[in-house]
Amino acid sequence: MSSCVAHAEHTLTEDVPAPPGEVRDFYVDLDNIKIVHPLIVSVETLSRTETADGVVHSYRVRDRIPLGPFRMTITYRARLLVPAAGDVLTEADQSPGVHLRGTVSFEPIAAGTRVTERIRIAAPRLLAAMTTREAVKAHIEMLAGIRRHFETG
Repeated sequence: MSSCVAHAEHTLTEDVPAPPGEVRDFYVDLDNIKIVHPLIVSVETLSRTETADGVVHSYRVRDRIPLGPFRMTITYRARLLVPAAGDVLTEADQSPGVHLRGTVSFEPIAAGTRVTERIRIAAPRLLAAMTTREAVKAHIEMLAGIRRHFETG
């Protein structure tokens, strides 16, 4: 592990009033996530590949990142590894050297679905605090946006 790279892990949860299959289907389509993620400006599908166990979706994503009173636009690649059943794995790689990995589960509960997102962030030490803060804040808002989407119908 390089001393120039910082690592952080966070677990986020949100209860969503819909069945797990519906919530999972919504989550794995980044065109939907664009609606509820506060930083995403656009999503372009690069590929969709069938695997023995499911599907791998690759995207080009453009975010608008707040930097004080300014906003910086960045473009990066994201992949979702979507097995036929079970946890969804996510990957996002941004320049310079920012990597986000996630494992997302969709657990049935009495009120619908508990979405649990475990994210691991690696970033250059100089960017780590801001990157982690903004990523966690954005993913909390994204999960709340998914809940609101299903609450309103």
